[in-house]
Amino acid sequence: MSSTTQTSGGAAPGVERPRRQVRKMPTKQLLGLAGILGFLVTWELIPRLGLIDARYLPPASEVIAALVVDFGLTAFWVSVGETMKAWFLGLIIAVSLAVLAGFIIGSSNFLRQATNSTVEFLRPIPSVALIPLAVLLFGVKIESSLMLITYAAFWQVLIQVLYGVADVDMVANNTAKTYGLGRMARIRYVVFPTALPYLMTGVRLAATVALVLAITAELVIGSPGLGREIALAQSGGAISGMYALVLATGLIGVAINVLMRFIEKKTLSWHSSVRSEVIV
Repeated sequence: MSSTTQTSGGAAPGVERPRRQVRKMPTKQLLGLAGILGFLVTWELIPRLGLIDARYLPPASEVIAALVVDFGLTAFWVSVGETMKAWFLGLIIAVSLAVLAGFIIGSSNFLRQATNSTVEFLRPIPSVALIPLAVLLFGVKIESSLMLITYAAFWQVLIQVLYGVADVDMVANNTAKTYGLGRMARIRYVVFPTALPYLMTGVRLAATVALVLAITAELVIGSPGLGREIALAQSGGAISGMYALVLATGLIGVAINVLMRFIEKKTLSWHSSVRSEVIV
């Protein structure tokens, strides 16, 4: 008889017990869903209990029903298209100008110091303060919206590009120079990869700002889009329809954020900040 006694239910020596596969609960998704449901229930109860007059804040069920009706209207999608057109064009113009200016200014200490005070003066000016100027120059056309969107989104990208260019490793830059790389080659292979994560962050921030300014311009100036439809619904007493359009702008904002995060992850899949990102 062997002197070694095997414990009942224990694994034999040298044999690994098969690991039990534990299915992770989608905690993040469940918590997000619970938060949305809690918000909608709270919204539903506030007018039902008379805390706020239902004429000014209809129950969530009425607003969602109005939004569903909007989804079947051609005019609604035309307005969404106008808003997204202004958002896209304004963002493209702002990113193009900011990238060009950022690399030119950031590559020169003289230009960086000479423009620093001007940038710090112009950057805090809110775009809505330029609405009178936009109306004088372009009236209520889409160009007014583009002017406001471009101004607001431009600074988000420019500042990030300036930080990115300033973060370039001088040893790597000097090494590239030693190997005979010209200015454009150094920008392509040294400066741009370093500045790209900053640039993508700036574009993601600018995308959200651009949507806010697109809606604001349409709401205040009256250029075509969801903002103008919100103003028309409010002036016409269609309060549920007005809140439905506000919900629609929120959904567009969420979709834009998800899209920009996706593009950022795909573009920076090689970068350590994305590879080591922990999803919480």
